Amino acid sequence: MQRYFVDKFEESSTIITGDDVHHIIRVMRMDVGHQIICCDPNGKVARCTITEISNDVVFVNVVEWIEKSNELPIKVTIASGLPKGDKLEYVIQKGTELGASEFVPFIAARSVVKWDEKKGLKKVERWNKIAKEAAEQSHRTIIPSVHEALSLTDLLTYSQSYDYKLIAYEEDAKSGEKSKLVRLFNELVEGQSLLVVVGPEGGLSEKEVSRLEENGFLTCSFGPRILRTETAPLYVLSAVSYYFELAR
Repeated sequence: MQRYFVDKFEESSTIITGDDVHHIIRVMRMDVGHQIICCDPNGKVARCTITEISNDVVFVNVVEWIEKSNELPIKVTIASGLPKGDKLEYVIQKGTELGASEFVPFIAARSVVKWDEKKGLKKVERWNKIAKEAAEQSHRTIIPSVHEALSLTDLLTYSQSYDYKLIAYEEDAKSGEKSKLVRLFNELVEGQSLLVVVGPEGGLSEKEVSRLEENGFLTCSFGPRILRTETAPLYVLSAVSYYFELAR
């Protein structure tokens, strides 16, 4: 059943606006009486019936509230050093499918891409659209938020509210470290939050790693192989899913 995100439910009804109206009418060719799934920002989910369609609004009534949640038991935020090309779009799309709660791009010392504030707003808009579409496709109950690119200093400030903070560090992988991630998973409790920092193509500088460690971040490897900047976030999200959803 097709899934759409709405701003809020009004008791037993809601409305759908924006591009989703075109999708319902022109792409899915739905009409009054068709049923869809609707989700609001608070994670409320309902099976709904379309009751009325206009050019810019679709009206629906709730048929049944759905209690099941498809969200990861751990809130995982991916902080990516700005990579080249469309790699971040890939991370956002696939990371959303794998259960990420937020994406925070940051301007790393070795980021080749330069952040343009004027063009940045359009990029963030596109990134959030990618997250929305991926959330619908993967039957998420929330849409992960995608932030504007932060400086490292701003990222450190932002990180203060997290329960656990990790650095995907290739030097740990090269040295054979393989126990920190498992130990951290053993400490994590469902409902807690985890912030994972991944460097850009050239990795994080020693100075950046030192600043992160000074602010409570733990370096660790994601296995013995060196992962690309767009692969590491997907590895850790998959690991969280396995440990907290499948292995229990």
